[in-house]
Amino acid sequence: MENQWSRGRGGRGRGRGRGVSPHGTANQRLQLQQQNTPSGGASKQIDVSSQQRFNDAAAKHQASLQKFVDAGGAVVDSSSEEDLEDEVIIEKVLQKYSERNLADGDSRDSLQRTQQFLAETFQSGAVICLICIETIRRADAVWNCKGCYCMLHMQCVQKWVQQGAYRADSALSVELFPLKEINWHCPKCRNEYTPSDSPTKYLCFCGKVPDPAFDPWMVPHSCGQTCGKALKPECGHECLLLCHPGPCPPCPQTVQVACHCGKSPIVSRRCGAKEWSCGKVCGSLLECAHHRCTAPCHGGTCPACPRQSEQQCLCGKNRMIRPCAFPQWQCEEPCRKPLSCGNHLCEKCCHTGACGACPRSGQRSCPCGKTKVDVPCTEDVQPCGDTCDRLLSCSIHTCTQRCHTGPCGKCRESVEKQCRCGTRTKAVQCGSEYVCETKCTRMRDCHKHQCKRKCCEGNCSSCEQLCGKTLTCRNHKCSSRCHPGLCYPCPLTVDVHCTCGATKVTVPCGRQTATKPPRCLLPCRCPPDCHHPSRERHRCHAGRCPACKQICDKELKCRHRCPRFCHSAVLVKKQEKVERVGPWEPAPQVTVKLECLPCPPCRVPVPVTCLGQHETSLFACADARPHACERPCERRLACGNHRCRRTCHAMLAAPDATTAGENCQVCEAGCDRPRPEGCSHTCLLPCHQGSCPPCKQMLRVWCHCQMVHLYVECHSWAQAGGDEKRRLQSCKNQCPKMLSCGHRCTLQCHAGPCLDKLLCFEKAKLRCSCKRKKKDFPCSEVQTGVAKLECDEACAERIERQKQEKEKAYQLQAVKKEEEAKAALEEYERLMQGPKRKPRKRRGVEEEISFWNRYRVYIIVGGVLAAGTGYFFLTHGLS
Repeated sequence: MENQWSRGRGGRGRGRGRGVSPHGTANQRLQLQQQNTPSGGASKQIDVSSQQRFNDAAAKHQASLQKFVDAGGAVVDSSSEEDLEDEVIIEKVLQKYSERNLADGDSRDSLQRTQQFLAETFQSGAVICLICIETIRRADAVWNCKGCYCMLHMQCVQKWVQQGAYRADSALSVELFPLKEINWHCPKCRNEYTPSDSPTKYLCFCGKVPDPAFDPWMVPHSCGQTCGKALKPECGHECLLLCHPGPCPPCPQTVQVACHCGKSPIVSRRCGAKEWSCGKVCGSLLECAHHRCTAPCHGGTCPACPRQSEQQCLCGKNRMIRPCAFPQWQCEEPCRKPLSCGNHLCEKCCHTGACGACPRSGQRSCPCGKTKVDVPCTEDVQPCGDTCDRLLSCSIHTCTQRCHTGPCGKCRESVEKQCRCGTRTKAVQCGSEYVCETKCTRMRDCHKHQCKRKCCEGNCSSCEQLCGKTLTCRNHKCSSRCHPGLCYPCPLTVDVHCTCGATKVTVPCGRQTATKPPRCLLPCRCPPDCHHPSRERHRCHAGRCPACKQICDKELKCRHRCPRFCHSAVLVKKQEKVERVGPWEPAPQVTVKLECLPCPPCRVPVPVTCLGQHETSLFACADARPHACERPCERRLACGNHRCRRTCHAMLAAPDATTAGENCQVCEAGCDRPRPEGCSHTCLLPCHQGSCPPCKQMLRVWCHCQMVHLYVECHSWAQAGGDEKRRLQSCKNQCPKMLSCGHRCTLQCHAGPCLDKLLCFEKAKLRCSCKRKKKDFPCSEVQTGVAKLECDEACAERIERQKQEKEKAYQLQAVKKEEEAKAALEEYERLMQGPKRKPRKRRGVEEEISFWNRYRVYIIVGGVLAAGTGYFFLTHGLS
């Protein structure tokens, strides 16, 4: 059974988190101040120190009280570390390796084991050093075992290795073992390590980064890089997880493998679970060479043949039914076959092959071995009579007797011998051992007790006394034999029970005071502290029960029941209001008491009618009283037409629920009866009963043609029908609207569209296509296209004459443009030549200017103008 101290959960280290200030106590600070202060200011320093001590004490009291109140009265251990986002970080570590990619249960167990190591690494106080039995914090330097993956403090492992090497070195003789390497073992799994494996550096889990810094977004003691270790069993792949504690999970890569027997086709499987069985019969020939394997497809060699058969022994004398897997067997009878000498029989037990030659045949020697004779196998060799001279058991002297049969006796020579411890010598027989009476004074392997054995040769035995030291649990003593160094942790366990005692958790002895009670799934059994007969059903827990969440249900003064949550037992902070005379007096303490608070005012809705009986509203029972609804009164006044507009009020002498009372307002408004349809004027009479007289006011309306304003009585206009209104709206003048043909409408002022243009009989002028002839026709004939006017010969002559005049105009315009261009060219030449200068007298012969150099500009400009003019006449003259 594995010791329970190997790994704990939820514990905390002993002696940590005591709330000690890093600057020391108040007395230590006072001593430092006195040492650093001159003697002349002693009285002032004492006052300051007294005030400082008082402030420190008051701050500690307030901090302790606040911590107690915030924790709900439970003791809070300050050694607990802040919780990390363990689910997010674990998911990040395992994002490249999903559990659903695995095929077999062993792989899932391995992945769950890795997840368990990750979860315990994140949980505060879950990982415990097995050497010092202290909690391993997230920022501590640690060492991990390669066999069991347990986590230990780096300094504890180094001390463990040094003490183990010292103890083993003291137990070995320096003369016999001068260069002996002393291996050391893991405290948990006893995995063996060489001295070169002794940890010297704090490395991450994968061993890549020394001294990894703590990061709250990564696994504690990890570097955050990919693990990269070779997976086991070795398949050539590496671990894909981020740097992690515990073993690497199986390989998730996909490979093509066949089953064990090779009868099924190759399939794709995960490399960590590539060994698989198809379930078919193996069928391989067994070792018996007679039967075939009937087991399903399996790995390794086939099992032994399960059948039985009659088999013969090695000598062939006996036969019996035996398992087919073990065909060879020996009977217990001797062989008894005659040997080659013919005088003796084989004394060997059942065997195969030839029996061999007779052991007494050939040349034999006497008992001392000096003389060799050749005698028959039926005769014995006699002693030769010479001195025996065989070496005795002392390996120094020889036997002095004559040649004899049997063993030689004990050596009787007298020699000077040294005792085993080497302190004394004495003459004794060579075959006897000399042991002196001197007791060994060397220390045993415990380094506490002497050997005390007589004549000890140096290999002192281990101490057989009990250790008896108090273990780290402080409850038991070490029951091992006396040993050097620290004792092993206490192997006993203690059960920590929940409040009700039904659930327990087993923790190492000595950790029960720092271990939180286990989480119990049974209901809490604590009696209620309020007026309810029982508490709400909740799970068993440590500390005070949560506040009662049941409905109070006490009867109020209004006969209703209190609907609030229970307030019969509520924790209330109370502080005495006492004025302090000076700073030396302690501050008033804040106490937390359990009190019964009164029920709040009743909030049950009850119906309440307003003063004017307008509405019935729901009010809280504690606020139910007569009120005004802020609506108008709306009771009918004496005029019968209006209602009271006062805000909701109480009625005095009202005959019924709709008639106004004595305290309602008096009607002072004019008549507001509804007017006839179409009349927008108000009645000029005061508020009255009955129908109003006809409205005599005049309405101003536009006529149909929108040219004249007409005035009509309101009641005549309102009572008139459609035809009558069109008649009243007509001004009796001719319609000023124009038809689409361009003539004016011939009807009187009318509603709707005017006449159609086809009914217009006004005169319309019609011209021929050349616009020379014109004639009047009725407008309707022109619109319908019946009237037409054709051109004659005079029209053709007129068109030809206009064409000739147009060509003359084009020619005159071209001549004019040519003259303008010539004038512009002359002006340009004049500007280019500049002002006239007097000719200088030249000496010598003047050069004669050629005709081309003198007139080339004029020739070029004239050619361009001529070409443009010709092109213009050619294009326009033809058209």
